[in-house]
Amino acid sequence: MKTYLVGGAVRDRLLGLPVGERDWVVVGATPEEMLQQGFQPVGRDFPVFLHPRTKEEYALARTEKKTGPGYTGFETRTDPDITLDEDLRRRDLTINAMAETMDGELIDPCNGREDLDNGLLRHVSPAFAEDPVRILRIARFAARFAHMGFHVAHGTNALMRQMVQQGEVDHLVPERVWAEVERALGEKTPVRFFEVLHGCGALAKLFPEMASPAGTRGDGGHPSRTINLPVLENAVALDASIAIRFAALVCDIDNATPGGLDTEALARLCKRLRVPNACRDLATLILRYRAAIHAAAALSATELLELLTAVDAFRRGRRLLDLLRVCEADARAGNPGPEHYAPAAILRRARDAARAVPADTCSGKSGREIGALLRQRRIAAIQQVMAR
Repeated sequence: MKTYLVGGAVRDRLLGLPVGERDWVVVGATPEEMLQQGFQPVGRDFPVFLHPRTKEEYALARTEKKTGPGYTGFETRTDPDITLDEDLRRRDLTINAMAETMDGELIDPCNGREDLDNGLLRHVSPAFAEDPVRILRIARFAARFAHMGFHVAHGTNALMRQMVQQGEVDHLVPERVWAEVERALGEKTPVRFFEVLHGCGALAKLFPEMASPAGTRGDGGHPSRTINLPVLENAVALDASIAIRFAALVCDIDNATPGGLDTEALARLCKRLRVPNACRDLATLILRYRAAIHAAAALSATELLELLTAVDAFRRGRRLLDLLRVCEADARAGNPGPEHYAPAAILRRARDAARAVPADTCSGKSGREIGALLRQRRIAAIQQVMAR
């Protein structure tokens, strides 16, 4: 029985990046032997165990055979005679198909180290085409390592296009698609994720709402290999929040869609991908109130109060800040302009002035009267602070 460090931990160490989770492969063992040594079973589709002390994952070496369409149609074999080489060669990318012995010796049957040095995202074998999730994963790795000069190998992109044409991506379930989108939005260059999907033809199937941002070239209207997502690009520089970055992506789609992206279309997108409520709600508010936020300087005190109330700024102060962050990214995308986003200061001042009005001065009134009086006093407070 031999144990090897595999996958991302090996890759990231060679890239000089911090190593997070460490995954291990065990060769020559049976599930019974793992249990005898105190390992805790956690795998459902194939034997994976938690180390009794470190809680790191240890998987038995395995091979996979395609038995049906999509990413669930696999037959897994985990016999003790399966070699490390066989386990590594079933993996997606060469840079993820390296291992280290317990003494730190590199085992690299697929030339992953060379591809790391060349910044190349290349598939290990034709078996890559058996799992459509790998299209999403390679796009996410492109987003993660784009700042280091990594790109998808030509042959790998051709294979991905073939997978799309054969309908493999049609078998992806929404939860898995969103899981990869969410992780990609958290990477250093999330725009690259969508560029890679567009380059292989998967974007139109997975995100038909993004057909407009993809644009076309002048040579007969063929799709361009790049897409235009400037709001998302600017949002990445401003904030790491997934909800903010998703709302920025929605802004890009809205900007590029003739007539704009209506809230019903956004609702369908979010429902289809099982987008979390926090991301959906922020994106919906952006579609509804982005124009009003941009025009804050021209709004009256009454209109400012109505806007603040509509976005629930008094009960959910963080939401207003998130909205302003997305709008700032939107403003920067359209015009580099001033360093500071003026509507943000206006709305924060208006909110603070309105929130400072004490509600207890309305005692002795009915509920409806209290609401009307509080509204009048808040408008007056906003007028006063805006006049300074």
